[in-house]
Parts: sequence; C-alpha cells; structure tokens
Amino acid sequence: MTTTPSPVAAVAGRLIVSCQAPEGDPMRDTATLVRLARSAEAGGAAAVRVNGPEVVAAVAAAVSLPVIGLWKDGDTGVYITPTVRHALAVAEAGAHVVAADATARPRPDGGSFADLVTAVHAAGALVMADVATLEEGVLAAGQGADFVSTTLSGYAPGSPRQSGPDLELVAALARATGTPVVAEGRIATPEEAAEALARGAHSVVVGTAITAPTALTHRFATHLTRR
Repeated sequence: MTTTPSPVAAVAGRLIVSCQAPEGDPMRDTATLVRLARSAEAGGAAAVRVNGPEVVAAVAAAVSLPVIGLWKDGDTGVYITPTVRHALAVAEAGAHVVAADATARPRPDGGSFADLVTAVHAAGALVMADVATLEEGVLAAGQGADFVSTTLSGYAPGSPRQSGPDLELVAALARATGTPVVAEGRIATPEEAAEALARGAHSVVVGTAITAPTALTHRFATHLTRR
C-alpha cells in the first residue's frame, strides 16, 4: 500500500467522489473508472470511493488520493463488502479505507462487523461503516469503525425512504458519536453537500451527480417525455 497522509485528515470538510458503475452499464470498465478517478482528483476531490479489488488496485496506482474501497457481491441484503474475505481482498488491493455494510442485517458468512473491523485494522487499513440508522452508526463506532457513513439510509430496513439526502441522520450521528460522519446518498447539488457539512458531516460523498452519465441522461430524457 502506498504511503498517504491520514485519510481522516485528508477528507475533513471536503468532497469524496464515488467512481462506480452498476452491472451492465457501459461505464463499468476498469480503465474508464480509473479515468473518472483521475478526473475527480483533477477537479479537487479529496478521496475516491471505488468498487472491486481490480478497480481498487488500478485506481490506487493512478491517483495520489486516499482510496476508499469496497466489494459489492450481489444486490440484496448485506452485499457491500459482506465478509472478512471481501474486506481483506479490498485492503490487499490497496484501499486505504475499506467501506462495509454495518447494518443490523445478518452477514452471509455469519460473521460480525466487529470481526471485519479487527481484520481490516490488522491489515493496516481503516474502516468506513455504511449504515442506515442512528443505532447502527453508534454501534459501528463502538465496534471501532474509523468513519460512519449514511450510505444505506433509504435502502435498508428501518430507514426513511426519501428523494434527498438524509441530513437528519447526518446531524444525529454527529451529535451521538465522536467518530467522523460521512454524508452519502442522494446528494445532488453543491448546496446539499455544503448543508451536510453544516449539519456536522466530516466529509461528503457524491457519486451519481458527478460520475453516472447513464443515470443523468435517463433523468433528463424521462423528464422530457413526461411533458
């Protein structure tokens, strides 16, 4: 793993860009995702968030930013870095921070989030807990997570379904724990990103609004056909 300043300090008050693409999307190509990460770096991002060991390794070699890595395996239940095996593969690929589902849902291998944290820390990386509720965030912080992210609010049971970011959860987590809180999920404008910081976020992740041309094109095209 390359030597990089502390990711916690590097992203304080700044933007993290998620450079990902779903299965079947034309952007889901390692070289393309590396270019997205390099573009994010050129635009002033403080870190990038990428999916899959192969992409993590390629991006880590191409940018000088902290790399937040994850491994999506499946598309239901706990699928964001669901096991210690997935987490260690991401860390060994060069991620400075490993993002993993820290919701209350059962993990596919029967393990615990605490086990994952211990293993990742032993491998020399930090852990970002992706949560959906205040209770999950507080528990993850107590289990040693280095960041708590609102990534799964609106997508996992017990969290509100809403069109915009869950800024109430951001604020509640910031009040309840001293662990850096990352605002992620449905942040569509610079104003919403700034509001997340004002509510207590340590940093902000933006993905679709920056790096998803298929989704953005669909939004415009759908809006015009509904007129």
